[in-house]
Amino acid sequence: MFKPDCRVFEERREIFFKKLNGKAAIIPSSSLVRHHADCEYPFRQDSNFWYLTGFDEPDSIALFLSHKPKGERFILFVAPKDILGEVWHGFRWGIEGAEREFKADKAHSINEFKDLLPVYIGESEEIVYSIGKHSKVEKIVLEIFSQQQEARSRVGIGANSIKSPEIYLNEMRLIKSDFEINRMREATQISAEAHELVRESISSKKNERQIQGLIEGFFLEKGARGPAYNSIVASGDNACILHYTLNNSELNNGDLLLVDAGCSLIDYYNGDITRTFPIGGKFSKEQKLIYEIVLEAQKNAIKNSVKGSNSTNVHNIALRILVEGLKEIGLLRGDTDGIIENGSYKHLYMHRTGHWLGLDVHDVGAYRMGEYDVPLQNGMILTVEPGIYISDRIPVPEGQPTIEEKWKGIGIRIEDDVLVNEKEPEILSFAALKEISDLEY
Repeated sequence: MFKPDCRVFEERREIFFKKLNGKAAIIPSSSLVRHHADCEYPFRQDSNFWYLTGFDEPDSIALFLSHKPKGERFILFVAPKDILGEVWHGFRWGIEGAEREFKADKAHSINEFKDLLPVYIGESEEIVYSIGKHSKVEKIVLEIFSQQQEARSRVGIGANSIKSPEIYLNEMRLIKSDFEINRMREATQISAEAHELVRESISSKKNERQIQGLIEGFFLEKGARGPAYNSIVASGDNACILHYTLNNSELNNGDLLLVDAGCSLIDYYNGDITRTFPIGGKFSKEQKLIYEIVLEAQKNAIKNSVKGSNSTNVHNIALRILVEGLKEIGLLRGDTDGIIENGSYKHLYMHRTGHWLGLDVHDVGAYRMGEYDVPLQNGMILTVEPGIYISDRIPVPEGQPTIEEKWKGIGIRIEDDVLVNEKEPEILSFAALKEISDLEY
């Protein structure tokens, strides 16, 4: 049974209370999701709920009452202790445990939420709640809000608006603390070691499924919760399917194997790494040319993942190198700026070069604010993952050259997890080798 350090969450709550500035926030946990019949998927806590509470049980609700004095501001509604329920489904912290171990100022049974919510939020003029995520809780919140508005019209007291908590939490979660950076280092280190295990073992494997089992078993062996997302183990032409997860094809010498996989730690911090390996130990001439273009694009994009840059700049640097490289080998034709402007490269490269990474694999935080790109700041973590995918799935745009058969079925992506620093970015996933000389055998 994992119990996190409550001081981390207390510090976050203090920042959140200041941002709320008199408002009352309602943040529900995740619920169990049915897989089939009476079996559920493994539980995955809501990231915002976890970020502020560290409480890892389903069907719980946290109240954050910034209009109240200290000692009355953090309220948890949780499942009460139930001996028979725990025999079937495992340990619960219960009401006393929520107060004692998770530092709730007050805890109640989840069954009391509807009755107690108006008591707790009655003096707040604004409710902070994320509409559209939790239908059962939302029905109660909106009912109470309607009552509050009616009361306000009569006596001048009660909430008059609902605002999303993401306004505050996305900003908080985008900049990682030293604690979070260390957790991300661990997640990316385990993820990188798994990719190294693939590199060392690929010659003995016959099927994509064996590679998936190798990776995900390693995650569990190292104490992680499991894969952060559905592992992509894509050989041959499957590598040209961006989110391929069937992972059931045979491995054929001469093909490439694209592996996009990362672990999730017990406290939900994630790694996200992609490497592309030559099955059989050697890249063909065409594969090597494409790999070199992608690697050069990635290295230059990483160099520019520094304070004051932005995600669009990182993407554009990678994109220009990809386009110019593809022109040199005859897979694109025309003026580089024109190709980028009209998008006639998108049959070969159809995604952005990266995303934020943290408690969510595609982590929260804005990339643009109005007309402006959000500048990179120290403590941000992003992926840098250019790729080239050559197949018949997307028609070749008018004016671009027909693709020769020798290129088809080549799918290459190289992805690292990068911490933004003042002068030089830190590649958290450095332990996963990516030079051609390291991948060939």
